[in-house]
Amino acid sequence: MKIAVNYENGQVFQHFGKTREFKIYEVENGQVVSESMLECGSTSHEALAGLLAEHDVDTVLCGGLGGGMSAALEAAGIKVISGVTGAADTAVSAFLEGDLKSAGINCDHHDHEHGHEEGHHCGHHDHDGEDHHCGHHDHGGEDGGCCGHYDSDGEDGGGCGHGEAEEGCGHGCGGCGGGCHGPRPVILEGRNAGKTVRAHYTGTFNDGTKFDSSYDRGEPIEFVSGTGMMIAGFDKAVVDMKVGETRTIHLMPEEAYGERNEEAIIHVKIEELPGSETLNVGDHIHLRNIYGQAFPVVVTEKTETDITFDANHEMAGKELNFEITLVSVDEAG
Repeated sequence: MKIAVNYENGQVFQHFGKTREFKIYEVENGQVVSESMLECGSTSHEALAGLLAEHDVDTVLCGGLGGGMSAALEAAGIKVISGVTGAADTAVSAFLEGDLKSAGINCDHHDHEHGHEEGHHCGHHDHDGEDHHCGHHDHGGEDGGCCGHYDSDGEDGGGCGHGEAEEGCGHGCGGCGGGCHGPRPVILEGRNAGKTVRAHYTGTFNDGTKFDSSYDRGEPIEFVSGTGMMIAGFDKAVVDMKVGETRTIHLMPEEAYGERNEEAIIHVKIEELPGSETLNVGDHIHLRNIYGQAFPVVVTEKTETDITFDANHEMAGKELNFEITLVSVDEAG
């Protein structure tokens, strides 16, 4: 077994997308038998999954993790334990002893369990869309600097998975979806793997309710097939489709946005979170962690003294259905 840890000065580095090196631990019979460093320099974070797979890494211990990166690692067959803090050596020992539990797709909000009140800020957007503490969205549905667009009625205004806070924005059922920079490693096999494809789709819940459609936006979604830009089940379907083909798929949560994580429920004293006194149950806002990184939450409960947020993706735990039509494939990739 090989374990890779986002590494900086002996600690678990907390921003996956800015990782410059990993510490690699080779494990036999539950014991670390060798350690080495893997430099990744200016490698784009989209390519990190491929780099780790090339070095036969089985497991990654990290701090924060966005949806696109999580899907890429999963597709590469790499297990992820997110929400890890502290010394890298100590984290590996805890993992081998069975004491680490993953926080899932957490967009770097690992501090929920380690003094979250120290780093959260919230507040209202001005009507010009300026974001002062990464809070309420303006009435136009635009977010003044944080990924994840919501309309003023609280509905997700950008389709299935406007980018996670770490991965960037863009239409699509994944962590990036529409135009992240840099080359991406091919992690699936199929006729379209590594090629730029365009597809129309309609997404529905099991009761037939439509939650998203590229037809409503008037243009197909564009992404590089087989590279983890989309949620796993969507990507797996398209990677081997022919142009003009229509395919209907049913996805369980593990192939979509994952199961709900109860550790992503955040309880905060109102007096410790400036601006929260104006919030109401159902409000969609963004909070910042102690590292200044933003992540979306929804207010689920509020009393005179306390407020509760849910940082799970709104699609977490849900079965999803898609009707997908492949419109075109760029044979040049």
